[in-house]
Amino acid sequence: MYLVGEALVGDGAELAHIDLLMGEKEGPIGSAFANAVSQLSIGHTPLLAVVRPNLLTKPVTLVIPKVTLKDMHQVNEMFGPVQAAVAKAVADSVEEGVFGDLDIESLAILCSTFVHPEAKDFNKLYRFNYGATKLALARALESFPDKKTILHEKDRAAHAVMGFKVQRLWDPPYLQVALDIVDLNKLHAVLAALPENDHLIIEAGTPLVKKFGLNVISEIRKVKPNAFIIADMKILDTGNLEARMAGDATADAVVVSGLAPTSTIEKAIIEAKKVGIYSVIDMLNVANPVKVLQGLKVKPNIVELHRAIDVEETSHAWGDIPALKKACGGKLLVATAGGIRVNVVKDALKAGADILVVGRAITASKDVSHAADEFIEQLNKEEIDQFRIMTDF
Repeated sequence: MYLVGEALVGDGAELAHIDLLMGEKEGPIGSAFANAVSQLSIGHTPLLAVVRPNLLTKPVTLVIPKVTLKDMHQVNEMFGPVQAAVAKAVADSVEEGVFGDLDIESLAILCSTFVHPEAKDFNKLYRFNYGATKLALARALESFPDKKTILHEKDRAAHAVMGFKVQRLWDPPYLQVALDIVDLNKLHAVLAALPENDHLIIEAGTPLVKKFGLNVISEIRKVKPNAFIIADMKILDTGNLEARMAGDATADAVVVSGLAPTSTIEKAIIEAKKVGIYSVIDMLNVANPVKVLQGLKVKPNIVELHRAIDVEETSHAWGDIPALKKACGGKLLVATAGGIRVNVVKDALKAGADILVVGRAITASKDVSHAADEFIEQLNKEEIDQFRIMTDF
């Protein structure tokens, strides 16, 4: 037996994070248990979990500090509320039948615990570590998470400690605001006016990137740190290099031109996958987008059907969106761009569009916030996922 569990509970300096390993005494976990007890290191002395002095919990559990204990205050926290919380959580789990028919005498548990150096409240330390230990233990025994849960959650998740959210496009449709602006003051004003919304994407347009370089993405993040930002570079050559540059600049997606050689497009897509960002193919002036996609060995995340600004007097042509998605095995988001107005949003969505790319209709509006809200309203989506913010499994 070799089970792994993890849990994060609480907030503030007293926040508890538990990494837990459980297995048989005769196996690798038992060996690690014995080695940890017998091979001590300064500031990271493991301690047996006791419900009270002279009363071990069962299964035998070793509490291992993740943070170096530098003073007696931290030592008292670890040997007091944290140790007691872990021990009581294990004992209560036995009473509650969490271990089922397992022989608790044959098992050993390794419980790595985090205590922030600024933690002060012993009561919170106890309660948070108790809850985290019980949760980690239950998850270990349930082999949580399963594959289905991981795949469902990976793009929806927000890391609690990171301080910002990396957006992923898991719930279309979206409004993409194209910032084809070449004045930084205007850029900051537009960004500040855009509403906070899970279904709003920001595009660093080609003119903006050409004027200020990819450093402009950092300017956007100063105002919208959690935004999903697309670097519209319309790559035509050196696909891997330029996709890497976009990723290094903290873009969430990079655009390659559908007119580029197939090898360039494929290199850009592969590099985007390596750095964890979306690849977008802009089909501006491409006669047969489906044929381009069919000829690719690797497929993009997004295809943009783009009517050029210089021909916006022509009618919209959404193309055969279902055929585009079929050419990519069904896993494709399709964006429509070029002269999109509020009155055509429903038609684009009905045709199968996942992303509506809007530029001057928002950025040149006298009331940017109101203009964006008008488009967002047409998407018929919740402003922000409050349920996911307030709850976990």
